[in-house]
Amino acid sequence: MDHTQPYPETYLAEILASVKNIAMVGASPDPTKFSYGVLRVLHEQGFNMMPINPQVGLTEIRGIKVYSTLDEIEDPIDMVQVFRNSTALYGISENAIKIKAKVLWAQIGVFDEEAAKLAEDAGLKVVMNRCPKIELFRPFWKPKLNLGI
Repeated sequence: MDHTQPYPETYLAEILASVKNIAMVGASPDPTKFSYGVLRVLHEQGFNMMPINPQVGLTEIRGIKVYSTLDEIEDPIDMVQVFRNSTALYGISENAIKIKAKVLWAQIGVFDEEAAKLAEDAGLKVVMNRCPKIELFRPFWKPKLNLGI
């Protein structure tokens, strides 16, 4: 897949409809951070969120158990969502393959073609430079985009 082109709406919608357990690499306990807001909204929408943050002493974010690494999670992970910089994506892609995730989703600003190819060659669906929180609500926004101010 050419990740420099817009993703088909059906591709994104099918991913979000099919995943339940989401491991968020780079989740922050700071309510002013974007990852915190995305974690909150996805959790409130019914996704089982598994925040990943190696910060010593951090055990919960919003009452949700925090893991230091993907390897610590015992439940199956459908999607690995990445809130790290692009240089970290390849290693996270390797870990996503190792834990048998189905989707690798890199946040806005996170992009690495080699990481995407590695994941896709292993059978994962890949989305880069997009936010699942935004995509989740996109169908509700579309009718409002043409309204005048």
